[in-house]
Amino acid sequence: MKKLSYISTLILLITVTFGSTVQAQEKKPWSPQAKGAVIGGVGGAAAGAIIHKRNRPVGGVVGGVAGAGVGYAIGKRTDNKRKEAARVAAANRAAANRAAAERAERAALARRVDAAEKKAAVATAPKPQAQQYPMMANGFAATAPMMLVGTDGAPTASNAAYLPNESYGERNTPYPSSEVRRKSW
Repeated sequence: MKKLSYISTLILLITVTFGSTVQAQEKKPWSPQAKGAVIGGVGGAAAGAIIHKRNRPVGGVVGGVAGAGVGYAIGKRTDNKRKEAARVAAANRAAANRAAAERAERAALARRVDAAEKKAAVATAPKPQAQQYPMMANGFAATAPMMLVGTDGAPTASNAAYLPNESYGERNTPYPSSEVRRKSW
């Protein structure tokens, strides 16, 4: 009979161990209050058992309850400090984000004002008048700063690739910011 009891216990143990599928659950971290209560309860129980020498179990229970209460209070205080620090940090981040947004808005406004001032300055600036350049024998207009003229009066080969830009400064014409323009060939 004893053998049958041992065999059935062994079969039951194997069935329970390998028969069911167990899903792993996500472990939740302990709260500071729970940690404090456990640590305080263990410490208080040990201290109570050591202090109350006549009846150690009663001293352990009383010390454990008192230690758990004190540990819970300490854990709660720690958690409140952490939450307050997180709230202050979030408020500081929000204030920094608002200040950055205001700085960006002021910078964009300053850029728009500068652009409007430049546009107004360009609109009120006098337009350069087209200069008449003397024509040379090869049909190009010659100016002293742009084209070097040889001793015989003909332009040198290095500057023959450039034409004077008679519409310099007019925005709607090709090459508005260059005094010379390249030949198209």
